[in-house]
Amino acid sequence: MDRTPIDVTVPLVPGRVPLYPGDTELVVERHQSLAGEGANVSRLTFSAHCGTHVDAPVHFLDGAGGIETVPLDVLVGPCEVVDATGPEGHLDAAAVRALEFPEGTERVLLRTRGGVLWDGPAFSERFPGLTGDGAAALVERGVRLVGIDYLSIAPFDDPAPAHEVLLRAGVVVVEALDLRAAAPGPYEFTCLPLLVPGADGAPARAFLVPARGAPPGCGDRV
Repeated sequence: MDRTPIDVTVPLVPGRVPLYPGDTELVVERHQSLAGEGANVSRLTFSAHCGTHVDAPVHFLDGAGGIETVPLDVLVGPCEVVDATGPEGHLDAAAVRALEFPEGTERVLLRTRGGVLWDGPAFSERFPGLTGDGAAALVERGVRLVGIDYLSIAPFDDPAPAHEVLLRAGVVVVEALDLRAAAPGPYEFTCLPLLVPGADGAPARAFLVPARGAPPGCGDRV
């Protein structure tokens, strides 16, 4: 089996990565040059929720912890990439209960119809997300980490309920994954957010390694 890591991080390329409305403009520029200062040094400007990132509890819960409180053991370990392309509309409780992943799975990455939206640089409001009762259904199934393949875990027109349910339950939220190259199935997941104490989120590098003994097709580029 090919166990080559699959990078599921969205590259931070100005003008090519969609930004959530109102978010900080992404700027990557050369601040110092090898010729002038003896080294090439870049200046980066972006928000804590630009590209692939992890939400901290304080993102939607006043007085809650920053990104430094997100447990590292949840960010690394076995996961399931789950086919969530079937349901029309948003992922409510019924849709979540119908998702196929093994009992006891702690890390779930939702491969939705929103993944195709990475093909365009403009933000689209037409991405599927978890409703509040859909988020509660994931909590009921014992999920400790949930990721999704567009800019928010929740619908654009109703962002608070899903975030509040998940973060209050201690579920780690990873947003803006690019899962187009990862077929549904079991993997080892690694997601490493920047350590910015107090921040309500942080950009992250995330990748998948097909699990040992995974069924045929898992790990195939799709």
